[in-house]
Amino acid sequence: QIRMAPRLWRAALVLIAAPAVASAPDAAAAALEDGPIAFVAPHKGSSEVPTTAAIPTVLAHGMGDSCFNYGMKSLARLTSTTLGSYAACIPTGDRRVADTMNGFFMTMDDNVDVFAAAIRADPNLKDADAINCVGFSQGNSICRGYIHKYNDPPVRNWLSVHGTVSGVAGFPNCDPQGAMGPACEDIAKLCGDLAYAEATQAHLFQANYFRDPFRVQSDAYKTNSQLAQWNNEGYTVNATYRDNFVKVERFAMIKALQDSMVFPNEGEHWGHYADDSMSEVLTMRETQWYADDLFGLKTVDEAGKIVFNETDGDHLQFSNDELVWWLEHYFV
Repeated sequence: QIRMAPRLWRAALVLIAAPAVASAPDAAAAALEDGPIAFVAPHKGSSEVPTTAAIPTVLAHGMGDSCFNYGMKSLARLTSTTLGSYAACIPTGDRRVADTMNGFFMTMDDNVDVFAAAIRADPNLKDADAINCVGFSQGNSICRGYIHKYNDPPVRNWLSVHGTVSGVAGFPNCDPQGAMGPACEDIAKLCGDLAYAEATQAHLFQANYFRDPFRVQSDAYKTNSQLAQWNNEGYTVNATYRDNFVKVERFAMIKALQDSMVFPNEGEHWGHYADDSMSEVLTMRETQWYADDLFGLKTVDEAGKIVFNETDGDHLQFSNDELVWWLEHYFV
């Protein structure tokens, strides 16, 4: 377990150094993809995607990945074949390098805006009566943001595979409740010190969904955090975020039981740490955002729109059969 520490520092150095290697963007993207905090989707077969008249599906990739990688292309193909409809991974950059880098150095809100614009520019999507959104890891923050901010064309089904939907409170590969707990908790607190500065929120995607349980009542979180605005935890309430959220017909939330990237992993089921704690984990129905229905989560749950499932392994470890089963059994 002690060998995890150098990996953490290497990951931090990648984040710090990447903007300085603008002269070698391909190398920077490769470093991010190969780094310990990246999870690139595995290749699942053919990457060709047919066009049909049935409800189409958009996919959103995880941190360090790209829609231009074979893994995401093959996942789009598998989704298309399973549902018998058009499916496409929607990039937020015009090539692999930009798409990968934007998953770090473009804000969460800006990624959502580019994602929405790309959907509206795709002739197979822009006039659709509805679409499905399938997110992997951090890509689920994009699915969620698209629903809150746009939802036009509207999302009918959202499949979240090991998603950062509730935000994260720990550094990847460093579990505050694990063997390196005290050190990891210190790192998480250091991240919290930096995360809610205006400059950080304006430049780093991961800071935008970092939710520090010791700072959620702070002015900095309520004022600057992009996640706080989506949760309606800030000083202003955006009714559109709630109105759009409750229009989704099905939320299929998949949690990785051995997740080493998302802390707490209960966040993949809309839970989180209790305020002022990194040991007490709340389930979805125990959270304040559920109890007060801040963005519509209680409403959709009481309407029977949310389903939960689990995978046994680590982050983004799932099989073709599992993905096919989720698509076939959960989409309405």
